Amino acid sequence: MAKITYIEHNGTEHVVDVANGLTVMEGARDNNIPGIEADCGGACACSTCHVYVDLAWVDKVPAIDDMEEDMLDFAFEPNPDRSRLTCQIKVTDALDGLIVQMPEKQI
Repeated sequence: MAKITYIEHNGTEHVVDVANGLTVMEGARDNNIPGIEADCGGACACSTCHVYVDLAWVDKVPAIDDMEEDMLDFAFEPNPDRSRLTCQIKVTDALDGLIVQMPEKQI
């Protein structure tokens, strides 16, 4: 189980426990966190679960793969250093304390 902080674009924070094996996107969906739409349900076929990973966590999340990197081209204002799709980040104990920030909108 990992405690993850989701920060809305307006600064509102949601700190929730997410079970290991779920994705960061599923944690948001299951806890009704606004700002992560997840239109494709986690298939890495859209960019509506885009977030900016907190700088302290960028090197601690699993590496991005080519498919995710391609999908981020469709995200709203992607940041090449911090943008990730939450459907592609599996929760483990190592991510306890992870902080992600939502963009102004999802597209």
